[in-house]
Amino acid sequence: MGKIFYIMGKSATGKDHIYGELLQDPELKLKPLVLYTTRPIRSGETEGETYYFSDEQHLKQLTAEGKIIEVRCYQTIHGPWYYFTADEGQFDTEQDILGIGTLESYSELRSYFGEERIVPLYIEVEDGLRLKRAIGREEQQEQPKYQELCRRFLADSQDFSEEKILEQGIEERIHNNGTLEECLERVRQVIRRHR
Repeated sequence: MGKIFYIMGKSATGKDHIYGELLQDPELKLKPLVLYTTRPIRSGETEGETYYFSDEQHLKQLTAEGKIIEVRCYQTIHGPWYYFTADEGQFDTEQDILGIGTLESYSELRSYFGEERIVPLYIEVEDGLRLKRAIGREEQQEQPKYQELCRRFLADSQDFSEEKILEQGIEERIHNNGTLEECLERVRQVIRRHR
């Protein structure tokens, strides 16, 4: 089976852009890992590519069928939003897979597939720059949700604490404080090294 390269980092670190660019790289030939979420679709997102946009009933069905690898629930001002990974055959491949998620989901995938199969790609951005990027992204939405942006920004300090990063054995950090291309080249180097 192929490797699972897993992008992680706080909100507004450029994970989605990095993910998209890596999937388009003909040299890397990465297959996307599509997660599920019950949150509303955002402008520019595509069903089955960005996420499988689901609901709580579907999550219960997959759980009953034993297909859930990991699930997370975030209490937002809009109600609970679930993010989850299901094993419905997308991992049965020789091709390397590219995923994106949290430390928590990384930990569950590593437990499920084994440490030798999953490679962390941890992206970091200086907090002030990250906040500016988050506000800029939210301004582009048809109905900006600034309260949720603030909640998420603050929650990231706990969710991605230094202690939690080290607990997961993540030693290498990939900085995205400069250009996207600089960051992408650093990520490509990590992927090549682990193949």
